[in-house]
Amino acid sequence: MTDITAIGEILIDLTQNGVTEAGIPKFNANPGGAPANLAVAASRLGAKTAFIGRVGKDSFGDYLRKVLIDNGVSVEGMSADEREHTTLAVVSIDEKGERSFTFYRDPSADVNLCIEDVDEALLKDTKILHFGSVSLTAEPSRSTTLKAAELAKKSGAIISYDPNYRANLWPDEKTAIRWMKEPLAIADILKVSDNELPLLTGTDDPVEGTKILSEMGISLIFVTLGPDGAFYRFGDVTGTSPTPPVKVADTNGAGDTFFGAALSQIAKCGLKNLDEAELKRIADFANKAAAITTSRHGAIPAMPKLEEIQ
Repeated sequence: MTDITAIGEILIDLTQNGVTEAGIPKFNANPGGAPANLAVAASRLGAKTAFIGRVGKDSFGDYLRKVLIDNGVSVEGMSADEREHTTLAVVSIDEKGERSFTFYRDPSADVNLCIEDVDEALLKDTKILHFGSVSLTAEPSRSTTLKAAELAKKSGAIISYDPNYRANLWPDEKTAIRWMKEPLAIADILKVSDNELPLLTGTDDPVEGTKILSEMGISLIFVTLGPDGAFYRFGDVTGTSPTPPVKVADTNGAGDTFFGAALSQIAKCGLKNLDEAELKRIADFANKAAAITTSRHGAIPAMPKLEEIQ
């Protein structure tokens, strides 16, 4: 059985990496896409992972498939689009290492993922099914993702959801909030950033916000707080895990690394056996993984292996 199956977008992050002597920005073609990032992060930490998604029938698509294979992620669920190209995201980095995104995605291959592309056997053979809200920005990937989550839930999988907000992929904030909230009813585990929490709950207070989400039926909630670490809630049990101090190169992939690391541990024990000490250990483990990622450039290329965290 697969520990974690991620469904959604995989793309090329054209990530800024300095400037030339003439002041022209330089970009690296890094593999990216939040669900794919998470699958790699968890795989590098010992989990058995798989990815379901769609790329273009082009050199970027071939490269992304190879990256997943090289990182131990099963690509049995990947398909190639005959018409649309692999998605591109231009990632610019400011002086603090913070990111801004420009997507070349309308149309693109990842949006064209259809339910006919998804082998139901893959959904029945996984402990955790993970997806994010970027898949919900357009059809047919929106319906496909929600249907896949429903099928996996019926088969007994834990549903993991990351409502990663990218404003320029939505027509407006109201539409974004409407669809970002849609999966909350079936999610068992949720990871939100401190910027996304108020969109879902109306408050930026992690204690109050996670209480609202917990009352919706979500078992485990993480709120990533950037340099301030992460807050977590499991029922009435709450806590905070600090981020180890590092020199930040860029923050691309940090949240995906955090969540992938956390899920790699949860896949071993499930949700029913979590206690306060184990939650703290998992949060600290995930924070260490994310901190290492921020100390290097790119998303997938920067993700640590288990021995680095240890």
